[in-house]
Amino acid sequence: EVQLVESGGGLMQPGGSLRLSCAASGFTFSSFPMSWVRQAPGKGLEWVSRINVADWTDYADSVKGRFTISRDNAESTLYLQMNSLKPEDTAVYFCVRGWATILDRGQGTQVTVSS
Repeated sequence: EVQLVESGGGLMQPGGSLRLSCAASGFTFSSFPMSWVRQAPGKGLEWVSRINVADWTDYADSVKGRFTISRDNAESTLYLQMNSLKPEDTAVYFCVRGWATILDRGQGTQVTVSS
């Protein structure tokens, strides 16, 4: 059974930083591209960032230069380092197995950016 468990969310002031983690199990982590998507209150899912098996990364324009995605294949863990956080980054962040298609999704972790 595929499991994706996010952690690291919380309340942060604008300009602050958070690092999200996603512990993966139930599949060969190193063989799959992984992504982060988010859902702001009252809005649909928004793709944030993705990383393929060769560590090639891609970012939404809204987070480019502020967020960094990475993976630790030995630990089957996906990360999202979020710097210079803005109120518009407030959302539930989901870890996703997949590149252009959501094969599996975690339960999400809430990130709130507010002063």
